[in-house]
Amino acid sequence: MTDRYTDKPFLRFVDAWVLKAIGHLDAATEDYCKAMVPQLEQSFGVRGSWDRIVEQQMKFGPELPAQIRKIWTDGQARFQAGNGAAPDPRQFAMIFVDRNFHQA
Repeated sequence: MTDRYTDKPFLRFVDAWVLKAIGHLDAATEDYCKAMVPQLEQSFGVRGSWDRIVEQQMKFGPELPAQIRKIWTDGQARFQAGNGAAPDPRQFAMIFVDRNFHQA
């Protein structure tokens, strides 16, 4: 299995952004994203936090985090009923990004 981020390093930040939107960004990933801010600023010629840089690069609107949270929240019960287990936030984030943001 190849690493999801090998040829698309920015994808790691988009996945993390979705995890943050649904309230499931782990501390290690958040620390990594924060540590990479200088490289993101240099790469994209903008200044700001890692999540703001993602929003700018992906052209995310201010309403998007709430929309993603609603999809996550509304889908949890259906997923649990259909699969007999709680949904995995990381899997949700990756699938959501793959389905909605192919340019990432």
